[in-house]
Amino acid sequence: MPARLLSLLPEIRILPSAMPFRATRRVFLSGTASVATLTVGGCMPDLVGTGSIARSPVAPPPGYNPTVLAVTNRQPVKGALQAPWYGHERSTVSSFSRVVINRPDTTLVGRARSTFSGTWSIDKVDADGRAANEPLLEAVSGREVLLFTHGYKESFESAAISTVELSEGIGFSGASVLFTWPSRAALFDYGYDRESALFSRDAFEDMLLALLSEGGATRVHIVAHSMGTLLTIETLRQIWARHGDTMANRLGAVVLAAADIDFDLFENALKRLRTLVPRITVISSTADRALEVSRRLAGGVSRTGAATREQLEALGVRVVDATEHGGWVALRHDLFLSDPEVRQVVRRAVERGRA
Repeated sequence: MPARLLSLLPEIRILPSAMPFRATRRVFLSGTASVATLTVGGCMPDLVGTGSIARSPVAPPPGYNPTVLAVTNRQPVKGALQAPWYGHERSTVSSFSRVVINRPDTTLVGRARSTFSGTWSIDKVDADGRAANEPLLEAVSGREVLLFTHGYKESFESAAISTVELSEGIGFSGASVLFTWPSRAALFDYGYDRESALFSRDAFEDMLLALLSEGGATRVHIVAHSMGTLLTIETLRQIWARHGDTMANRLGAVVLAAADIDFDLFENALKRLRTLVPRITVISSTADRALEVSRRLAGGVSRTGAATREQLEALGVRVVDATEHGGWVALRHDLFLSDPEVRQVVRRAVERGRA
């Protein structure tokens, strides 16, 4: 690893070299929850008066395993019959699959094992050979949708697991939909991932237009993380340029967590998305170390997710400053998953989006 990048990510070097990145990320997330609740202060006024969102989600029935409806423009691997199912190669045709996720093992042995292997895992992936939008619409018609798109350095598996962590964490009872674009899931492939996110705009637009159409979902809430915010904002800009506000009726909340998008690009996009701006919530942190790396890789241009509250509020979006959250977590980049108070922000945004 080059010395320059090592200096930006000092915490990563202390992790056991044999532990896979996804497992170490789970260690970070599980350890943060108890610490983060102690750090809540006046920095997050959006959390005050949470009302009904403070209720704990209803416990699932025994034997229930959550399902993710996944749309991807990744090339399938070995017919998507076994792991990794879909790789990092780009496809001009989108695929649809139902991903069944194993719930965490809550036994003592299971909790110990999860420290190294992660708390969630894929049970099976049922790929559908039809054009992606056809089975997707069959699955979501008449239902509320939580649509998640991930960031840089994510595999098909890690993205599916993050989708379940998000929906379960906020107690979402509708359909959990993932759009997963061709990330290489590798530390030094930031450039490839950024180009893949931009390559995926048309595929994401086709899927989103289907969800928002007659016969689609009753309401679509979007949560985008990291580089997925670049894909989301650019796609919404395309939709608004072609359709104006005609697609807005079924669009609910738009939550941008740790947004890895050039601040100037974001500001310009919002000028085209004026009617959508009040629905956008930005979860920011000036202490996000991953976005500091992104800023340097992008030539020193500030990332939206690391902007100050004052900069973001001037754009008219709703802002949640999570700078004081994260405790000892190395990167502070996944707070929308790991921090219980920040998860409540997402849940509250979804409830507002139903109005």
